[in-house]
Amino acid sequence: MSVPGLQLNEAPTTQDAPREYTQDLAAHREWRFEVAHGSTLEVKLLRGSAEVFGTELPVGQKFTFTGCKAAVYTWYGCTLEISGTPYSEYTSEETPMMTYSNLHFALEKRRGRAAEYGEQGPRCMIIGPHDAGKTTLLKILTAYAVRMGRQPTVVNLDPKEGMLSLPGTLTATSFSTILDIEEGFGTAPTSGPSPVPSKLPLVYYYGLEDPQGNEKLFKSLVSRLALAVSSRVSDNAENKSSGCIIDTSGHLAQTSGYDMIQHMVAEFSVDTLIVLGSERLYSDIQRRFEGRPQNPVTVVKVPKSGGCVDRDESFLKQSRETAVKEYFFGEPKRTLSPYTLAVNFDDMNVWRVGQASNVSLELLPAGEELKQPLYTQTEPSILLQHSILAVLNAESNYTEEMMAESTVMGFVYVASVEEPTRRMKILAPISGKLPAKPLIVSSFPEPTFSLVG
Repeated sequence: MSVPGLQLNEAPTTQDAPREYTQDLAAHREWRFEVAHGSTLEVKLLRGSAEVFGTELPVGQKFTFTGCKAAVYTWYGCTLEISGTPYSEYTSEETPMMTYSNLHFALEKRRGRAAEYGEQGPRCMIIGPHDAGKTTLLKILTAYAVRMGRQPTVVNLDPKEGMLSLPGTLTATSFSTILDIEEGFGTAPTSGPSPVPSKLPLVYYYGLEDPQGNEKLFKSLVSRLALAVSSRVSDNAENKSSGCIIDTSGHLAQTSGYDMIQHMVAEFSVDTLIVLGSERLYSDIQRRFEGRPQNPVTVVKVPKSGGCVDRDESFLKQSRETAVKEYFFGEPKRTLSPYTLAVNFDDMNVWRVGQASNVSLELLPAGEELKQPLYTQTEPSILLQHSILAVLNAESNYTEEMMAESTVMGFVYVASVEEPTRRMKILAPISGKLPAKPLIVSSFPEPTFSLVG
């Protein structure tokens, strides 16, 4: 129902837009848009200045978006040329960009002091519920830091979304070059040549969507990743003074996973907790961390952007399938050709990530804890078809604990399984024999049936 004479430009529209049109934005306005999977939208800056999640748009260059929800913000006003049909688009006057900018300058002040005295830069962690804009804020703070000449270490502790890797992983990357406007964080070397220099992520495989799906494994990976980050920043003065920015899972905020949050804070020596989009979470976290005489933690409340929208499971699933396809086959601008390998069952060392048991703790004998394995060894079978296997940088005789501390060499895809001959065909990003390394499989990301014909 509409009220005559009342125009609300904050309300998104889903009507078909012209194929080509211009969009004028006044200062401090944000043009928000959604593009469905399979559709494309081209955006070109004609005049003025604008940015996408903190990364500046150069004048006259076209950028193509597909299967995403993004926004173009301008501090001083601009004109955009739009080609395509967005699923939804609207212009908003109310944005939290001034708050995000103030947060950046507060962190930048600490980075300057750290560089002057050779100290550790700020270590901030972003927490909040699902679809509150945590990853968007992470990109903005990272992009602004890079534009100031810093080299922050960015850590992704949200296995639901991959950063420079497939979903189901935990990663850490030192950023010294700009973020890719079309690709988000950018590309890894396996993505092929790119106009933006590729990043070299450190990747650990978790294989579950929820950090509480296997708390023992998740905590082990967090500890190992924190140790690697600490080693990196201690060897590089720029990384040390630039500090690190950490993204987390919305599961922790919505399931009161405060013990997990405390574990991450302790392992990464976090000194600033940014709480996004939840008054209750802010209050609970403030009570837990206020007044600590040792290793004090500053808790900062940041408003949620009105542009944040809930992403349904079908959209997220399609995004995961797209990430898997691009890992092996690339995308239209940079196509890749994976190699097909035939592998015998006897040459494979396959393990499956242990998942939380449905057994109630009340049914266990008094004083006995529920034991949850890190991994369980499994025989190759038809159940592996269409699954992703993580190839660990480990030896076949490693214990479970040693495998949990091992990084990921890469991923392979099981295209077909022939149980009578005990062989399977797999896709690999590089040629050669499959390394004699442990292969880890899990339920997340789910099997991708449409990867090969």
